[in-house]
Amino acid sequence: QVQLVESGGGLVQPGGSLRLSCAASGRIFSISTMGWYRQAPGKQREPVATITSGGSTNYADSVKGRFTISRDNAKSTMYLQMNSLKPEDTAVYYCNADITYSSGYLRSRVDAWGQGTLVTVSS
Repeated sequence: QVQLVESGGGLVQPGGSLRLSCAASGRIFSISTMGWYRQAPGKQREPVATITSGGSTNYADSVKGRFTISRDNAKSTMYLQMNSLKPEDTAVYYCNADITYSSGYLRSRVDAWGQGTLVTVSS
């Protein structure tokens, strides 16, 4: 019923920047909190940053001051600006969103995940 699609991953040198995007589509009624998570090889998935519908943000200590999360509610899109990237930022980055959508005459709620986009920081 709803879909999240990430884009913007790739290979970047240490100290470089990337901007990830996450676009939600479907019969969306509203989107509450959205967030970015990442999973490095051999490690568990961990939260990177979250943003509420009102724009309140929260960051993992490891990315504070380097990453910026934002969203465009009109476009149902979330972004992650990543600066001063380090090799330890290498991971698959997933977007997540708490979405209320229309299904016929009903409304349903889903904790949706994207398919992930790979970020590799290496020289």
